[in-house]
Amino acid sequence: MQLYDTLSREKKELPSPETYPIITFYACGPTVYDDTHIGHMRRYMMDDVLKRSLKFMGYDVQHVMNITDVGHLTGDDDSGEDKLEKGAKKQGKTVWDVAKEYEEQFWLTMKVLNVHKEDITVLHATKCIDDMIEIIKKLEAKGHTYQTDEALYFDVTTFPDYGKLSGQKLEDKIQGARDDVRIDTQKKHPADFALWFKRVGRFADHTMHWESPWGDGFPGWHIECSAMSMKGLRAETIDIHTGGIDHIPVHHENEIAQSEGATGKEFVKYWVHHAFLQVDGQKMSKSKQNFYSLKDIEAKGIDPLALRYLFLQTHYRKPMNFTWEAVQSADNSLKGLRAQLAHVNESSTDVSNEYTKRAKEYLADDLNTAQMVALLHEVTKSNLDDQSKTDTIMTLDSVLGLDLDRAFVAESIPDMVTKLAEKRKEARKANDFTASDILRDKINASGYEIEDHTSGYVIKKK
Repeated sequence: MQLYDTLSREKKELPSPETYPIITFYACGPTVYDDTHIGHMRRYMMDDVLKRSLKFMGYDVQHVMNITDVGHLTGDDDSGEDKLEKGAKKQGKTVWDVAKEYEEQFWLTMKVLNVHKEDITVLHATKCIDDMIEIIKKLEAKGHTYQTDEALYFDVTTFPDYGKLSGQKLEDKIQGARDDVRIDTQKKHPADFALWFKRVGRFADHTMHWESPWGDGFPGWHIECSAMSMKGLRAETIDIHTGGIDHIPVHHENEIAQSEGATGKEFVKYWVHHAFLQVDGQKMSKSKQNFYSLKDIEAKGIDPLALRYLFLQTHYRKPMNFTWEAVQSADNSLKGLRAQLAHVNESSTDVSNEYTKRAKEYLADDLNTAQMVALLHEVTKSNLDDQSKTDTIMTLDSVLGLDLDRAFVAESIPDMVTKLAEKRKEARKANDFTASDILRDKINASGYEIEDHTSGYVIKKK
């Protein structure tokens, strides 16, 4: 299996699962201060596909992801204010409440996209402060740090390879000159980055703070990922590290410097970066009113898994343009696919080696998910017998994650139960909730239960 590695700028082959059975995988998680938008959804869904693909190819995967609930400033160059503090002020809530609310929203969004939290080791920055302090101590002992009145910094000139991920030369990194950007005037070099902020000056009233050898304060954003990846994966060198392409020039560059500076070992073997998602050809932003979240998708009556289907059709390293026409088309295609599968019997015993072999070839080529989607449609129209077709489809869907077994489940539901569900749907539309409750009771008495969603309902056997 080959993955494109940002550091080497080429596709690199993973060792075979026979000789290297366990892959360690760290994903930069969300900063939980605002809504989870469709750009986040694409990024984390494709991380999920990467993990599913690795398992499909025969690896065991140890997947760790952080939740940043402190220390991420509005500017990656240590300028601005803490994003959690900013969100709390804006909403009139505590930083703890903001973090809790938006993390819950993030996981709800992931759940409907068929990304399973239980398959991920999740670490919170606020729970790993001691681990960060220990790494900073190592960096200090090796001469990589210096202090100013405001913070403890990593001195990038002490790490000769700084810039190797982005390809930027150290002398080309310039300090922001805008009047509204706050920069510590005592910094030695514009690229130096904070490992620990002191609770003084602009951060004198910072709500989240801890004692450290450098004073009362809180960690910088970059040190969090180094500490949590090593802690969660129990290793100083990890196999795969993912993130958005916006992380390359600063955040991941800094992770490499501080991690390798502390351990003296290679930090990451494969750097995997996801391209941006645009909306109607423009950058997504609330000011342009094109900042879409799960509630916007469901408000249009679109199955959230149609988003997953849509994302799969564009390679993770290629920029993607989101339009409502495209996601509506994806929704129609997904419904059509399920309708085709509804005519296939679920009892199955055999997987077609021809199609699974091709699937592995596509995935081995840096996750060619578009070809996987095309292959899925090819199987549904193939001459395979029902038993082989069903198992082959389910095998492919173990990677794609489109929950296609819904189609088979739907076929097994008695007509009487489906008719009750449709009557209940009409009663709810008419706001006749008494009739709706009676119909629900009848469905339950028949051995089934019904779940309501914005985009419709799902019937499940008890």
